[in-house]
Amino acid sequence: MNTKDNNIAFQVDLTNCDKEPIHIPGSIQPHGIILALQEPELTIVQISCNTLDILGIPHTQLLNQPLTKIFDDEQVDLLKNSFNQEELQFINPLELTIKVGLNNLDFDGIIHRANGVFVLELEPNLLPKTSSYFKFYHVVKQSMSKLQTANTVIELSQMLAKEVKKITGFDRVMVYRFDENWHGAVIAEEKPESLTSYLGLHYPASDIPQQARKLYIQNWLRLVPNSNYQPAVIVPANNPVTQQPLDLSGSTLRSVSSLHIEYMHNMGVTASMSITLMKNQKLWGLISCHHQSPKYVPYEIRNACEFLGQMTSIELGNKEDSEDTEYKIQLKSILSKLVQYMSLEKNFVDGLINYQPNLLNLVNAQGAAVCFAGEFFTLGNTPKKRYLQNLVEWINQNLHEEIFYTDSLSQVYAEAEEFRDVASGLIMLRFSKTQKNYVLWFRPEVIYTVNWGGNPHKPVEITTNGSLRLSPRKSFELWKERVQLKSLPWKTCEVNAARELRSAIVDVVLRKVDELAQLNIELERSNNELDAFAYIASHDLKEPLRGIHNYSNFLIEDYGETLNEEGKAKLKTLIRLTQRMEDLIDSLLHFSRLGRVDLSMQQTDINLVVERSLDLLSARIEDMGVEIRIPRLLPTVYCDRIQVGEVFNNLIANAIKYNEKDQKWIEIGYLEHPNQPVIFYVQDNGIGILDKHFDSIFRIFKRLHGPSKYGGGTGAGLTITKKIVERHGGKIWVESKYGEGTTFYFTLQGVD
Repeated sequence: MNTKDNNIAFQVDLTNCDKEPIHIPGSIQPHGIILALQEPELTIVQISCNTLDILGIPHTQLLNQPLTKIFDDEQVDLLKNSFNQEELQFINPLELTIKVGLNNLDFDGIIHRANGVFVLELEPNLLPKTSSYFKFYHVVKQSMSKLQTANTVIELSQMLAKEVKKITGFDRVMVYRFDENWHGAVIAEEKPESLTSYLGLHYPASDIPQQARKLYIQNWLRLVPNSNYQPAVIVPANNPVTQQPLDLSGSTLRSVSSLHIEYMHNMGVTASMSITLMKNQKLWGLISCHHQSPKYVPYEIRNACEFLGQMTSIELGNKEDSEDTEYKIQLKSILSKLVQYMSLEKNFVDGLINYQPNLLNLVNAQGAAVCFAGEFFTLGNTPKKRYLQNLVEWINQNLHEEIFYTDSLSQVYAEAEEFRDVASGLIMLRFSKTQKNYVLWFRPEVIYTVNWGGNPHKPVEITTNGSLRLSPRKSFELWKERVQLKSLPWKTCEVNAARELRSAIVDVVLRKVDELAQLNIELERSNNELDAFAYIASHDLKEPLRGIHNYSNFLIEDYGETLNEEGKAKLKTLIRLTQRMEDLIDSLLHFSRLGRVDLSMQQTDINLVVERSLDLLSARIEDMGVEIRIPRLLPTVYCDRIQVGEVFNNLIANAIKYNEKDQKWIEIGYLEHPNQPVIFYVQDNGIGILDKHFDSIFRIFKRLHGPSKYGGGTGAGLTITKKIVERHGGKIWVESKYGEGTTFYFTLQGVD
């Protein structure tokens, strides 16, 4: 709209109608006048230019004059006192009288504040003197009594349309409900048979742009008596107090956007009235009234309709909340059972997926996935794992709320089109802010038809100068659209059930963390006691063992000549067994010391550590003819140099020992993965290990061969190695192919 009537220039079409500053149009509808007043004398600093038509006084004679130019002192005092009240909406309308010529005319005075400016709007009161507000109060009371008998939202809406039509006399009255994307649908309608029905038709969000919805929240009622009106310009354009155009957000007379006027004309509507319907302080819908000819509705009737809309909003909330009551109770029961299952299981995820009812039942989904600790646990029909991984990565980067839901995932995440058959709808539940821990529910695509009131897509027309312009659609006849890539919508109660599950998961996980922390304290205490016991017991065992060993040697030395060969052999066996026993005790002592000695952590060049180990084992390496391979330089690690050296000693010594090949080789190296600790490995081409022994080889004193085979040993080396690695915050594992060779992998935290 290029408003030649005021100083505001804003070219409006459907490309930018959501940015049109409709709260400062610079003009009003001409069925009333508007005055901007400055304290203390309530001087008229802005005025609409139509005062001559209504008051018989040119606006130029009133501008910058005190309000006493229009009203007597008593009425001016009433206005001053009224402007000092906190809640002005409860005062409106004020009954005011102005002498016009020889007659006294009655006006409804509507006052409000706008950015610190006092605003007075005057509308001629055309109601007969015999009419009173109390009559309309009784009308509203009767209407509310009828509405309270409705059992459903649809039934209530239909009754509401009928009652508003009876009170106002509009040709058509509709109840229009918004969805979560601000598209609207006509869910109730009252009209004569001669008019085409709009019941069940949908309308795009662009029909009522964001800034218009904001004003509907601020003002419960909006009247356009005649769409063919000539705007009454406000002069001056800028308020001298604020140096800004007068903010008409709270005005009843505010002029209408040219685009909306065009929209009304295209619908064949001359007069309209909209009444706001709210739920939980959010815009829920509108009572939309249409008339084919000009129709002025007096303020008192409008006031009654506004009151009816407010009361109905409360009733709507109650009715909507009471719908699906049985289903909501069922969801509560399912949630309660899921909480119980989670509490019973060691891993709460098992409680969510291994029982009936399960995650799917909580929100009536066809698929679900729990992403926890880097793993996916799925249930029902879900996207393939690679799609899930990509989806979780996208969620982690783009969604920051605790819960998100949509019935058209591909609109916000294009890759979702590839798995539309299982996941066109999504509820995402985040239960950890720092980790990628989510519960995801999926619904498949459901193809259906939407009945629109005319083609909702913006039509292009060619203007007289040849340019293209997007304009309101001119037809509101039934227009069908086949909708794809959407699932059944999620109900509010299902989303709320998911939200409550989040709280339950957090509670259960935190409780298990507390239990685990307490268990770790007890375990640490037990380990310390066990280490101390092992040290003391093994230390004390060595003294009598040495005695047995020494006395056995004494017997052979002193009485060897008197003993027969069988006696000597038994004493030698006793000496050999005591020596093995001492080796076992030494290994146990060493193992117990690992848990008692603090680590001496420092930046360590692993190349030097491995070089020292190879030097210590050089004689055996040379004797066995083992080829040592180190493909590339090893990294620097934050670790205990001595203990990590023992890890390499044990692994290299085992690789040498358990190899019967003619050409023996050992490879020492490392692997790298992004954002992961370095993985070291020691690989050989030796005898290998059967899969069934992979876990048992790390148990202390566990040997897979006889005591004397492969050079003997106590069987404690790998146990000690494992403990050293775990004390460094790492882990160790083995891969092997029997008869071909073995690779030991281990990690150490703290790599530079």
